[in-house]
Parts: sequence; C-alpha cells; structure tokens
Amino acid sequence: MPMSKTAKAPETTPAKGGKKLSTFLCFAIYSANLAFGRAYKPLLDKLGLTYTQYVTLVALSEEDEQTVSMLGEKLFLESNTLTPILKKLEVDGYLQRRRDPADERQVRLTLTPAGRELVDADPGSALLDAIGLGDEFETVQQSVARLRDNLLRSGAPRKE
Repeated sequence: MPMSKTAKAPETTPAKGGKKLSTFLCFAIYSANLAFGRAYKPLLDKLGLTYTQYVTLVALSEEDEQTVSMLGEKLFLESNTLTPILKKLEVDGYLQRRRDPADERQVRLTLTPAGRELVDADPGSALLDAIGLGDEFETVQQSVARLRDNLLRSGAPRKE
C-alpha cells in the first residue's frame, strides 16, 4: 500500500499515474524478506537447511513438547505445509515427533541434542553486521512485528 497522505513521501517525482514502487511499505518489507533469504542461503546451505527449516528449529528451541498446531501458529504455517518440514527435520536428526499419549490426535515436538546444538550455534548471527542497523535493530524488529500483528488483527482480506 502507498504511504498515507500524512506520512512524508520521498523526495522523488512519481511516474505517470502517481504511484511509485519505492513508496510502498509492503514492497519494502517484501523485498527485504527476499534479501534476507539471499543472505541466509549460503549460511544454511552449508547446514543442509532451508530458511523455513531453520526458523522451525529456532521456534522449537523456545519450548519443548510443542504441538504441531502450536508451532504452526508461531510460524504462520498450516499443518499441511509444516508436516513435510517436520518429517525432513526428523529424518535429519534435529527433532523428534511423537503422539501425545493423552490425545493421540496431537503430535508433540522436541528438539534432539543435534537440533539444539544447531540452534545454539546461531548461524544467523553472522548477518548482524550486514543488517547494518546497530542500535536500531531491536526497534525495527519490534516495529515490523507490530505492523504484522496490526494487519492480522485488522481483519484485512486474506487470500485463502
């Protein structure tokens, strides 16, 4: 979406039609996400992981015995997307999946020592200098998270 009329626009002349891609906050975030993917790729390729697999492990490191649905909510992923990722990470020895004895419909997830070791090694820390935010890092991270939460709460139309 373009910036609101009250926000200060960049000092550029818009092309015919009045819209300029550089004024779209959504595009700035989208393209930053692509840039993060490119930056993480060589680091994670060495580990044989995709970015989604890596953040899955990080999310699992926050709490043992999470259910697939709990993890899916954290990662904003549906179980049909998450299940193949979890199966691959289990085959690779990074996590264990087991049925909850109290409710066989639930699958509980726990990192293995190898999974915890990988997360503790923190391969993403190599990107801190490249990010270039210094003391602003936490503020930007919190602002983007707040933006995401606001959009989710707004009930904005979602493509399903």
